[in-house]
Amino acid sequence: MAGNAAAQLLQILVGGLTAGSVYALIALGFTLIYNVSRVINLAQGEFVSLGALLMITLTTSVQIPLLPALIITIVVLSVLGMFLERFGMRTAKGANLTTLLIITIGASIFLRGVALLAWGRDPYSLPAFSGEKPMQLFGAAVQPQVFWVLGTLAAVAICLWFYFERTWHGKAMVACAENPPAASLIGINVRRMVQISFALSAAIGALGGAVVAPITFMTYDGGTMLGLKGFVAAILGGLGNNWGAVTGGILLGLLEALAAGYVSSLFKETVSLLVLVAVLMYRPSGLLGGARS
Repeated sequence: MAGNAAAQLLQILVGGLTAGSVYALIALGFTLIYNVSRVINLAQGEFVSLGALLMITLTTSVQIPLLPALIITIVVLSVLGMFLERFGMRTAKGANLTTLLIITIGASIFLRGVALLAWGRDPYSLPAFSGEKPMQLFGAAVQPQVFWVLGTLAAVAICLWFYFERTWHGKAMVACAENPPAASLIGINVRRMVQISFALSAAIGALGGAVVAPITFMTYDGGTMLGLKGFVAAILGGLGNNWGAVTGGILLGLLEALAAGYVSSLFKETVSLLVLVAVLMYRPSGLLGGARS
């Protein structure tokens, strides 16, 4: 009995870690844009669903191999992110943050409408990257795709850390958020940096959608709830903190999995809302603190 209980706990933790890694990827997208422009992009979840749906179409319908399909998906969604900044955010130059937030909500609704027209209401799934046969880990069955999700999160988090901390271009993006006029005076193109942040954020969303598509069915509106949970993860870890986004995402995924496994699956969707309320009430800066500025 003790062995079965331990295997069950491990199975729950693996599921929570997998879901949390997806939330963390989405939270990193929120954090990336926020660090450069102080804007919260509520269309981030739609980039995840569009990335998954486009990846599924390219690999199953068009029969493009996995790697080229992934590259195409990332490029297309990056361009879409740049379009959102150019024709949505930049046209509202001088608007307050509330107006910009409303624009991102409108973009989210628009992108869901496009996805509905293109893919309909049917759910779609993608074959696993490394086969469907589960691996046994201390009595728990682990899908090989789980390691793709975890590896993707680790790679993205490390690359972003290196980009912001060790490259001139990344530090220039942070400077745009901390003091845009000063950044302009030293020759940094602030508008261009903001546009690049939207492109990178969309690329991360597309990548997250691609790696999660073999694990869960994706629909035209599947990114809405994922986007909400990614936002909660970003708040939980500290909005603007990359490692906080990773921590918040994994912690949220584990809390959801434990609540569903030991209390009731009905509580799974309410955990993120309860976490959001608790963090805003008792620790608004998040577990690891917010942005540097």
